[in-house]
Amino acid sequence: MSAPIGGSRGRGPSRIRRAAVESVSGLPPQFWWLWTSTLVNRLGAFVATFLALYLTVERGYSASYAGLVGALYGLGGVVSSVGAGVLTDRLGRRPTMLIGQVSTAASVALLGFMTDPVAIAVVAGLVGMATNASRPAVQAMMADIVAPEDRVRAFSLNYWAINLGFAFSSTAAGLIAEHGYLALFLGEATLVLACALVVFFKLPESRPEAGGAADDPASSGAAAGAERVSMLTVLRDGRFMTVVGLNLLLALLFQQAYVSMPVSMGRAGFSSADFGLVIAVNGVLIVLLQIPVTRFIEHRSPAVLLVGSALLAGYGFGMTALAGSVALYAVAVAVWTLGEIINSPTQMGLVIRLSPLHGRGRYQGMYALSWSVASLAAPLLGGTVIDRYGPDVLWAGCAAVGTVAALGYGLLLRRLPGKTAPSGGAATVAGNRAEPAGQAPADAAPSTDERAETGRAEIPSTS
Repeated sequence: MSAPIGGSRGRGPSRIRRAAVESVSGLPPQFWWLWTSTLVNRLGAFVATFLALYLTVERGYSASYAGLVGALYGLGGVVSSVGAGVLTDRLGRRPTMLIGQVSTAASVALLGFMTDPVAIAVVAGLVGMATNASRPAVQAMMADIVAPEDRVRAFSLNYWAINLGFAFSSTAAGLIAEHGYLALFLGEATLVLACALVVFFKLPESRPEAGGAADDPASSGAAAGAERVSMLTVLRDGRFMTVVGLNLLLALLFQQAYVSMPVSMGRAGFSSADFGLVIAVNGVLIVLLQIPVTRFIEHRSPAVLLVGSALLAGYGFGMTALAGSVALYAVAVAVWTLGEIINSPTQMGLVIRLSPLHGRGRYQGMYALSWSVASLAAPLLGGTVIDRYGPDVLWAGCAAVGTVAALGYGLLLRRLPGKTAPSGGAATVAGNRAEPAGQAPADAAPSTDERAETGRAEIPSTS
């Protein structure tokens, strides 16, 4: 009897090791340098997380003023998201990232020295503009260098890096803030510059060339259509814009964690260190669960996953109304974090499948715009509701928004035709090679001519 028991114990760690190796194997070296730059960047992501507490606790401003500054931060992102998307397609992924990162370092350091309320608000807008400028380029480069069948896994690993850094930075920042906030601003500026150095020395440009490696019969149509992709093309893409709108609703929820939750906790008598510990639950759970959860959901229906993630997010934030201790706040964070874990790789996979090869920057810019608009609107909505009606009304509204988003995903994805062919349904490889794909009837794979015509990846079936 002892041998089977011992063998069973041995197989457990072996399965875990095998799963870990499978989760990280097969991805190109460029992806890991991009992953490293993301990790370094997020290790110093102090300011956005603690800006509301800095303004209300350290500077003594009202929740409404903190909301206004947060809104200007979001407005900066709104301005830069679309422009950075166009630059990503025209100038390139690498230059756009470098411009955004160097500008972020300079503006964050400057914000730490501002004392006048008007100056704080203006510089916060510049920080938001710079911080969001590199997002379309990062996502477009990731889609360029990773094969379609590996993209959900790659986006999951990148999101894992974001939260590995966030788990550290949020906890450390809460403790550092007890001794002075200036160190947070200067620390973030230093680490963003380090991120820019990684990009400069280790990441080559990945933008596909319209007349380069895509000159084969199957992909010539996609290449020829490169010049026809504009922001008007994106706006006319009804299905993609619906996805953007639904993501906006979820982004409005997730932004409450960094605006309304710290203000609400501060009003209830909790310290910045308490908030740092609570919000660190988000990062820690993502670090622990993102990879195994992604392995579980990777080939499942995106409709079920997105509906479920929206409900978890909405009702997780709704539970905050019942929190009266650090432990209960942590439970609420754990619920909406599970929704975030499921939503992030699933949503990004859907966005890439809806994006034409030579318009990835613009499509990613529009998708990033939904987050930027949420950064603009969430502080205003959250601060105003808390000041006028109290935090409980805000958290109940979050539950309602999550329900609406879930219904929207369910209706949208029921109407998306087509199946994903094996290996991602596209004749695609990483790098600068073309990715021709197109919509097909539910019972047939797309032909070469159909794929060349649109340059789009097909939508997975929800059945």
